[in-house]
Order: sequence, then structure tokens, then C-alpha cells
Amino acid sequence: MNKIIVSFVLCLFIVSCSAKKKSKDVSSSEPEKITITANDVKTSMEYLASDELGGRETGSEGIEKAAVFIENFFKKNGIKPYFETYRDSFQLGDLTGYNVIGMIEGNDEKLKNEFVILGGHYDHIGYGKAVNGDSIANGANDDASGTIAAMEFGRYFSKSKSNKRSILITLYDAEEKGLKGSAHLAKELKKKGINAYTMINFEMIGVPRADGKSMSYMSGFNRSNFAPTLNKYAGEEIVGFFPKAKDFNLFMRSDNFPFFRELNIPAHAISTFDFTNFNYYHHVDDEADKMNYEHMANFINKMIPALEGMMNAPTKEVALTDE
Repeated sequence: MNKIIVSFVLCLFIVSCSAKKKSKDVSSSEPEKITITANDVKTSMEYLASDELGGRETGSEGIEKAAVFIENFFKKNGIKPYFETYRDSFQLGDLTGYNVIGMIEGNDEKLKNEFVILGGHYDHIGYGKAVNGDSIANGANDDASGTIAAMEFGRYFSKSKSNKRSILITLYDAEEKGLKGSAHLAKELKKKGINAYTMINFEMIGVPRADGKSMSYMSGFNRSNFAPTLNKYAGEEIVGFFPKAKDFNLFMRSDNFPFFRELNIPAHAISTFDFTNFNYYHHVDDEADKMNYEHMANFINKMIPALEGMMNAPTKEVALTDE
């Protein structure tokens, strides 16, 4: 009798362990929460803004290395090419420029035919006035910071697969030559008849604004209801109004403008640089060690639910307005 009881108890134990293991296996298949860390951002920055890349000027060996770095990041994170390859090539006189484009397909059968475009320019000016023997303009804030933000948004959505609409991650060459890369891409997308919904360009997000100011601001604030829509989904004001943006004509001076012009969609630049919080614009001291990585990671992580809400809404909430 005792043997029967022992056998019965043993069977219960085995079944219980099996059930626990099965339960554990099921829970482990659930998607992990993805958080962008300061170290993630720093790792990319320390390469893109390194002396090895020589300031990433269009047509240089350094910008080619930057393009390869971005392509490898896309491949590693399952971000597919939108065109036949990741590159959208164009000529600028004797120079060949390369935009680098990745795509994350939406998970909704209907909404995936609409595209949200996220981007930043990965080129810079190459060399500048020497300071203490250093003449390489590394372009950490301008705009390796925005490039990395767009790359990390790509990584997040590629891993989470939480986007109903499709996303283009677009990194532009030749911004410093007069928005030439973004202008070329916008025209190519128009030729393809892309069903583009909105566009955000991330421009200089490497340093925080002063206490009491919104985390970031949006150029052309009153040209659409983009900022309030993002803030609604973020649950706080992450994108504010910067009065001087209009005075400085920032809406037309960054890579959002060609998409507004060609595709007639809400297209804006978001920045945390407000001309008071960083002294090294187009300066050789725009270096990786001057970036605030905790701020950058915080900006990206707070922007994710805002983007997610906007791109997953059943209708196109964001629309152009008469400024």
C-alpha cells in the first residue's frame, strides 16, 4: 500500500513539474520589453562620431564607413531594404551620395499600406577650423544623434513588431550640401507613388534643454496637429513650441522640408538643441564625449509610445493645417 502511495505522489510531482516547465516555456515566448539604454546609444555614437570617419563629408571614405555601419545595424536587427538594396544613390557633381533606407512592414493588413517616415542626416561637414591641433568636425550632435535615434526606433519596432502602419527608417547624405539627399529620396518616393502618412526628422537631440522647458520642440509647430497628437499618446508634453524656430526658418532648413514639399504630408523636425544649450554647432568640438547619453535614451524611450500611438491609430489623426 505504501508503495502505491509513493508511486502516486511521485507521479503528481512529475506532472506538477511538467506543468510548471510548460508554463515557463509559454511565458518565455512572450516578447521581451524593449528599452533603449544609454549604452546602446553611446556604442553607436562612439563610432559614428569617431576620428576614423573623418567628419562624414559627402563623397568621403568616412561617410562610406558610416553607411556600411548603418546597413549592418539594419541587417543585424531584421530591418529590410525598401529598395533593391539599402542605398538610394544620387549624384552631386562629381560626388556620389547615398541615402540609407530600411523598412519595417506594418502588422495590419490594411494599414500597412500607409507609411510613416522617420529619419535624420548621417553626413557632416568633414573638417573645420583647427582647435588644439584637431580639425575633424565629428558631428556628434549634428547629426549622429538624430541618426542614432532613427536607428534605435527602427530596432525597437523591428523587434516589437508593434506597428500597424509600415515604417521607413531613412538616413540622409548631403544635408550639409543643401538637403540634397532628402530631396532626392522624397522625389524617388513620389515617383513610386508611396502612400506616405507622416514624416519626422530627428535633428540634434544629443543634449537636453534647460529645466522647465519641454523635452524637445518641433519645427513648423502650427503647420499640423502633429505635436499635440504625439503628446497625447506620450501622456505628457514631450514636444513643445519653440518661438525662435520660425524666426530661424527651421522648418525649411532641415530634411523634413523636401517631404512636405514633394509628398504634401505633415513633415517636421524634432530637436532638443535650441541654440542655448550647446556651443559647438559646426565646430570641431562637437564630439561624442559631449553628448548626454541618459538624455538621448530617455528621449527615445519617451518618444516610442508617442510614435506607436500615432502610427497605430485606426484613422489618420495627424493632418496639415493652415499656419
